[in-house]
Amino acid sequence: MDQAFLTSFVDQLPGLEPGRAVDAAARRYAGYYGIDFSERSAQHLGRIEVDGFSVAVQIWKPPVARGTLLILHGYYDHMGLYRHLIEWALQQQFAVLAFDLPGHGLSSGERASIDCFLSYQKVLDGVLEQAMLWELPAPWHMLGQSTGGAILIDRLLHGPLPQELGETILMAPLVRPRQWGFSQMGLRLLGGFVQQLGRKFTDNSSDQAFLDFIRTHDPLQPQVLPVAWVQALEQWIPRIESASSVAHRPLIIQGQDDGTVDWQHNIKVLESKFAAPDMLYLPKARHHLANEHQKLRKQYLEWLTPRLGG
Repeated sequence: MDQAFLTSFVDQLPGLEPGRAVDAAARRYAGYYGIDFSERSAQHLGRIEVDGFSVAVQIWKPPVARGTLLILHGYYDHMGLYRHLIEWALQQQFAVLAFDLPGHGLSSGERASIDCFLSYQKVLDGVLEQAMLWELPAPWHMLGQSTGGAILIDRLLHGPLPQELGETILMAPLVRPRQWGFSQMGLRLLGGFVQQLGRKFTDNSSDQAFLDFIRTHDPLQPQVLPVAWVQALEQWIPRIESASSVAHRPLIIQGQDDGTVDWQHNIKVLESKFAAPDMLYLPKARHHLANEHQKLRKQYLEWLTPRLGG
C-alpha cells in the first residue's frame, strides 16, 4: 500500500453512518491488512468526530450475533493489525467494533501523541455511543491490548460503565512501562528542549512475520516517541495507582517474557484494584499478545472462549 493512496484514503474517509457499506478504497485498505471479512459479515468503515479528533471506526456485523467485541489497540498500533482477534470473534458469532486511537492509524492527531489520557476516555464515550446507535448486540465485551488495556482499567475504576457491558479483557495491560524510573529521569534531563525521540522497534512478539511487517511494510507505523505522550502517561499513572478498589473482575492475560511493561508491578496494582481478577499467565509470551505466535494465540483464545459463553 503506497503512501499516496493512504493519504488520499484518510482525507476522503466518510462519516460513519448506519447502513453505509465499505467502498472499493476501504476494501483495498482492509485487504492489505487482512481484515476484509465482508463475505461473512456486513462491514462498515468511517469516521466520527470526538473531542476535536476524527476517529476512524470499523464495524463487522454478522447476520446472527450473540454479542459484541469492542477492541482497543495498543500504543503504536491501529485496528488493521488485529485481524487474528477480529476473525476469532466473528467465528464466535460476535459483532466487532474496532477504532484507531487519536494519533494512530486512520485517526487524526499528532502521531502517537496525546496531551492527556482522559482524552482517550472521551473517545471511548463516542465509540460506545456508536455501538448504541448501530444497535450492536449485548453483551458488549471489551478487549484492550497494552494502552488499550490501560484505557479500560481507567473506565472500570472511574466509570461510567455501559449497561450492556459483559466481560473486560486486559491483554498485557499498561499501568507502568518497564524501567519507568529511568524514563522519568530521562524526562527531567530533556528539560523541555526535546519534543520527540526516534522510535526504537523492539522484539515484542515471537512472530517474526509480524515484526517484519510493522518494521518494513506498514505505512501506518509512527516513527517517533513524542515526549508529550510520556508526560501524559506520567500524569495518568497516579490516577490509577491511587484509585479505590471496585468489585469488577476483569480477565487478564499476561506474558511472562514481556519486556515492554513492568508486568510484575502492574499485576500487583490490578490485584489490589479489582476483586480477584481471572488471570492467565503465558510463560513464553512477549508483549504484543494480539500478534504473538499462533501457538500462543491458540492457548489464550481457548482460555477466553468459555469465559465469553462459547
